[in-house]
Formats: sequence, structure tokens, C-alpha cells
Amino acid sequence: MTLLLACKKSGTASADALDKDTSYAMGMLLARQLSESGFENLEYDYDSFKQGFKDFNEAAETRLSWDQAIEKINVFITQFQAKENEKMWLEGEKNREAGEAYLAENGKRGGVFTTYSGLQYEVITEGSGEKPGPNDLVQVHYEGTLLDGTVFDSSYERGQPIEFGLNMVIPGWTEGVQLMTEGSTYRLFIPSDLAYGPGGAGPIPPNSTLIFKVELISILR
Repeated sequence: MTLLLACKKSGTASADALDKDTSYAMGMLLARQLSESGFENLEYDYDSFKQGFKDFNEAAETRLSWDQAIEKINVFITQFQAKENEKMWLEGEKNREAGEAYLAENGKRGGVFTTYSGLQYEVITEGSGEKPGPNDLVQVHYEGTLLDGTVFDSSYERGQPIEFGLNMVIPGWTEGVQLMTEGSTYRLFIPSDLAYGPGGAGPIPPNSTLIFKVELISILR
């Protein structure tokens, strides 16, 4: 909305009158900016929406003062955020329960080991190099998936391994990579409390159990 509100309103007819398609495009722009701000799938009273836009844009007398309008918007945002938080909590609880059920069954498979923290791992290839320490810098290739198989991040797809300090990543990585020797490839099954927890992160939903294929290329000291 910054672009639209930055345009100076005028009480007189403008020589810069917009044609139908451009006016329509400006409406699309406003709708997109609202959507990208998190206000999706709202059911507007379009007559009131149009009238409010028209009155303010033409410097006409508005039905609400600016302070009243801001108060209305703030009340709506508070209520909207409360509903979103509830939805996120419910989604998180569903994901947490699904993750716990998955790990309970996965831990019964041969070749899957469970640590004291609840982290599970499976050796795909065992290397012969050294093991990193908790503060070491490492170079790895990896692919991360959700329980439904959705790939949310992959250095393999980018064609470039990454380097990071083991004290700068999620606890499941810090612990799991220290179990590996250079040249190893493991599959890590990381409970949500060792991953991104109830907040999630980007494409990762709240309380998601994550599965990573990790190849420890080298320890960089």
C-alpha cells in the first residue's frame, strides 16, 4: 500500500485520469499488496471498500476520521492475528502428533538408531575420516524433506555444498553431524523440538519432524 498512499490526493479533476485497464491494474496491485502482507482470503464489503477508497482519494469527507479508521484496522489486525495464531497452534499440534507417531515406528526399523535426545539416524555410507566437534566448521551436501516427502531445501539441487559452524544450526544438526566421520552419508530424523519447533521456518510448518540426507564432505579447521 506504500505506493498507493504515497500518491498525493487532490480535490480537483486530474489530467492524469487512468483508463479502465490501468485502474483495474491498480486494484490488482492493492489486492496483491494486502495479500502479501498476510491478509488473504478476506471477504470484503466491496461497496464500502470502493467508497472508502474513492472518498479518501478524492479528498472528500470520509465517513470515518483517520484516527477512527486506524482504530478499526488495528482491532481487525488483532483479531486476525489471534485467529492465525490459533490456526498455527492447531497445525503445530497435528504435526507434532504425526511426528511422534512417525518416529515411534521409524525407531523400530533395523539400522535406525535413537539417541538420548530423541534424534534418530541411519547410516547410508560410513566414511573413514575424523568426527567434527561442536564448534567446528564443516562442509556438507544435504537434502531436507518433510514427512510427506516434500523437499524444502537441497544443496544437491543448487549444485553447491554449504559450509557452516555446528554451533550455528538447529540442535538436530549439531548433534547429528558430530556422529559422522568425514566421507559419511547419514539420514537424520529430527524431532520438532530439535528442529524449528512451534514457530516453523519459511516453508517448514510449525512443529515439523524433519528428515535430512547429510553428506559430510570435510571438516574445515
